[in-house]
Amino acid sequence: MSDTPHPDAAAAIARLVPAETTRAVAILTRIAGDIGLAEDAVQDALAAALAHWPVAGVPPSPVGWIVTTAKRKLIDRLRRESSREVRHVEATALEALGRADGDSDEAGGAIADDRLRMLFTCCHPALAPQVRVALTLRLVGGLTTAAIARAFLVPEATMAQRITRAKHKIRDARIPYRVPDAADLPERLAGVLAVVYLVFNEGYTASSGDQLTRGDLCTEAIRLGRLLRDLLPREPEVAGLLALMLLVDARRHTRTSADGDLVLLGDQDRTRWDRARIDDGHALVRECLRVNRPGPYQLQAAIQAVHTDAPSAAATDWPQILALYDQLLVVQPTPIVALNRAVAVAEVRGPAEALALVDALPLGGFHVFHAVRADLLRRLGRVADAALACDAAIAATANEAERAFLRQRRAAR
Repeated sequence: MSDTPHPDAAAAIARLVPAETTRAVAILTRIAGDIGLAEDAVQDALAAALAHWPVAGVPPSPVGWIVTTAKRKLIDRLRRESSREVRHVEATALEALGRADGDSDEAGGAIADDRLRMLFTCCHPALAPQVRVALTLRLVGGLTTAAIARAFLVPEATMAQRITRAKHKIRDARIPYRVPDAADLPERLAGVLAVVYLVFNEGYTASSGDQLTRGDLCTEAIRLGRLLRDLLPREPEVAGLLALMLLVDARRHTRTSADGDLVLLGDQDRTRWDRARIDDGHALVRECLRVNRPGPYQLQAAIQAVHTDAPSAAATDWPQILALYDQLLVVQPTPIVALNRAVAVAEVRGPAEALALVDALPLGGFHVFHAVRADLLRRLGRVADAALACDAAIAATANEAERAFLRQRRAAR
């Protein structure tokens, strides 16, 4: 560790939160076998870093430093909190395991496996489906409890209680921290895929903050998708999800201007789209077509393949996209799918028919619903109604980049 004072220590620690600290929690959970204890130990280590790094400097491997320190904090806590012999035995065993692990794991050598284990642990069938997703978003995706609560449309306190109860259930039921056997994978896979997709979505359009996107979450979701693909190479929905994320992420860097303003799909510079990601995504879509077992992620990937195949917005094959949405609505009949399908309907059959479909959807708390309505109303010449819908969209989002874009659209009407 450097002896040079490091004035940017606080910034270095901030960069660790939440993406890198979730890795540290995953590693400590493997060692300690208790998610709650692992989280507490990592928080203690972060507090120690705030005191230590400004003087001694940021270490070459900040995550490794956090894990090593957290491990020591955990051992100390086990010994301090109880004089019972079992606690001392646990601490001694933990210390021995820590020595056996060595420094390579702490610096990141086993991070991939640890994150995957955490993913499957949180998606155990003993937990209710929504709780599985929420807990995994917190521990693997690094999302704040507030962001998860917004995604589930519940109060933050309610979501905090659900997450806490889920961690206690994992501990009390002794749910193993591992990738399950092949026979156990199918009952967990749907939850795992849902979590990875939600992590990606939060990265692609952040639920709050000044920036439209969070590239760290997009990258992490795709990395997890690749790990799942290696684990389940013959599962078409795994391939479909990975294809979907690659094709959408290929456009990420063109979604904002140099000034950080949001740029709609039709206005993006397609020459700047990531062709390597698009080629990989298209190859996966073709593979899924050969398997011929379509599912929601495969159909969404196929829709994105049509978008990325068009050389210009005007050349987009909207009838094909609408046909794919028709199939998607059959296998996944949700209001969000219906809303997205309505956008395609507007391009094929006109905004009046699309508006009738949108107005029937129970999505009043979703800002995209109001933004779509605003655009359709504008296209129909209903300027005053469009302004009201735009106001509702602004009020319903906590992302400042989206708010700024919507304000500009409203002012331009």
